[in-house]
Amino acid sequence: MSRLFSPYALGSVQLKNRIAIAPMCQYSAVEGLATDWHMIHLGHLALSGAALLMLEATAVSPEARISPADLGLWSDGHQGALAPVIAAIRKYSPIVLAVQLAHAGRKASSAVPWEGGANIAPGPVGWQTVAPSAVPHAEGETVPLALDEAGLQKVKDDFVAAARRVHALGIEAIELHAAHGYLLHQFLSPLANRRTDRYGGSLENRMRFPLEVFDAVRAAVPETVAVGVRISASDWVDGGWDVEQSIAFANALKERGTHFMHVSSGGISPLQKIPVGPGYQIQFAARIREATGLPTIGVGLITEAEQAESIILQGQADMVALARGILYDPRWPWHAAARLGAQVDAPPQYWRSQPREYKALFGDTQLGQR
Repeated sequence: MSRLFSPYALGSVQLKNRIAIAPMCQYSAVEGLATDWHMIHLGHLALSGAALLMLEATAVSPEARISPADLGLWSDGHQGALAPVIAAIRKYSPIVLAVQLAHAGRKASSAVPWEGGANIAPGPVGWQTVAPSAVPHAEGETVPLALDEAGLQKVKDDFVAAARRVHALGIEAIELHAAHGYLLHQFLSPLANRRTDRYGGSLENRMRFPLEVFDAVRAAVPETVAVGVRISASDWVDGGWDVEQSIAFANALKERGTHFMHVSSGGISPLQKIPVGPGYQIQFAARIREATGLPTIGVGLITEAEQAESIILQGQADMVALARGILYDPRWPWHAAARLGAQVDAPPQYWRSQPREYKALFGDTQLGQR
């Protein structure tokens, strides 16, 4: 039996297999509101056969957006715009949903990638960014305002309000975005956090604010909602955040009841040097899983069924997440199931597509064609 296609659970949330779709920004919202693009994009990924679909980084406030076109969940109107997308998925797919709640910090106010992705200065389109310290992400970019006590409290309140809206939408899981150089990662990394108060300096102090955000979100939703964290396990820069600090952070989250760790890397500095290759981040997931025993999701250039199966079999991660690979091949789980002799959920409208040599792929389906 394929381990990749065996059941798993994140807290009380039951999953039919070990395949997740990682959050992928679409830069297609209008003032943070979900659009028809989200219906199309999320709808077809919901039919992929993966067990878990994580919605893109979803801003908890207008200033938390990476770009002016980011998805948001900072008002009841944003909840209402997302509701029909969620309802359509529920009608046609058994996939479990999660929302990645995010604040971009000093990497906010940026152009969308296909327009260059450059920082946008405050003005009619851009806005003033905030961060742990008044240190820009790159030379020449807007200098962020260092968050004071009132600013820190507002960020926590914004995460809590967004988390409650996630729950109100009936979504089963929340992922806090503490990776890729965004605000919570900025607090963790000494490359971005130059504070001299209780939120800066020592590892304990740098972890304090992300842990406070986690505690606030965890308390805001029922235990039936799985709450986890995505981290960058390494900054890939000397003197930056590394896997040993990631293990300490994961253990602190374990004490607070996190249901999973989603392990990525990089994003804090343009000086990063990442040795990209197949499964290049799995080593970090394996280290964190071994050191903490937490349910761990591995991600990063996982492209082949056998590769994913091996990661699960060897205990390097409990689940694998796909991003670019599943954009390229939205039926990746179908094809992986066929390769590994497993079964996958598919809507009955598509059963006739089952190749004759894989008659068990969609289970015992007997659908004729008139």
